Amino acid sequence: MSSTNTKTYEPSTPCKVAFLGLGVMGFPMAGHLALAGHHVTVYNRSAAKAEAWVAEFKGQSAATPREAAAGADIVFCCVGNDDDLRGVVLGANGALAGMKPGAVFVDHTTASASVARELYTAAKNLGLHFVDAPVSGGQAGAQNGALTVMCGGDKAAFDAVRPAGMAFSKAFTLMGDSGAGQLTKMVNQICIAGLVQGLSEAIAFGQKAGLDVNLVLDVIGKGAAQSWQLDNRGKTMVADKFDFGFAVDWMRKDLGLVLDESKRNGARLPVTALVDQFYADVQAMGGQRWDTSSLIRRLK
Repeated sequence: MSSTNTKTYEPSTPCKVAFLGLGVMGFPMAGHLALAGHHVTVYNRSAAKAEAWVAEFKGQSAATPREAAAGADIVFCCVGNDDDLRGVVLGANGALAGMKPGAVFVDHTTASASVARELYTAAKNLGLHFVDAPVSGGQAGAQNGALTVMCGGDKAAFDAVRPAGMAFSKAFTLMGDSGAGQLTKMVNQICIAGLVQGLSEAIAFGQKAGLDVNLVLDVIGKGAAQSWQLDNRGKTMVADKFDFGFAVDWMRKDLGLVLDESKRNGARLPVTALVDQFYADVQAMGGQRWDTSSLIRRLK
């Protein structure tokens, strides 16, 4: 199986679902839904990607979001940004136009809290439901069915979709009202930005000091400096390898959302703003698609 690894699925009543957006995250996420026994119809802006998904996982594809959503109990989505999201949700060929009364739209895009609330209201006005549900765990988490999903919306809608969503998740949690999922993802990205910069400086310092940095990481990883970033990216940073994981371009998009939201709510984010500019430096170095741990490249 090329995109999805084996996992144990929680019992879930098979239902009719759609999945919109088959990128590096959506392709395996939709695959896990199919493997869990759900009846899946997929849509992708590039039809060839949808055809490849059907060839691997069966199910069927549709030419528009509206056609994919027709008759579905749940419509899952994972696209690029706010505008991409509006494009597949709204309009004559958007998903809301095809969804049956009472169906739930679950958005896994990392987007703004404001667009989540906008689409929640649009869905509610049509007798539909909308849950913002950004994910953490990256491409590996999607392939392994081990994503962490942070949700905002009505509890009844959340409860209705959680069993199916656990096909690709290790945690699927309601964080609050509409927009709360996106705000939680922003907290997640703030943490990651600071951690990766700190790890970059630590490794660069250790190298300048002439230490065996891999041994250093083994030792400090057993103490208070331990983190997911250290465990999973520390030694690849030492090896100067950045060809996997979450891309710098995507992180800058996410940090842009964070900084925009901070202007609205008054939060002070001096370190996050600085690291965002460091990522701009990495982009200028040609690292748009390098993994986010490539921050260390600025220090060499």
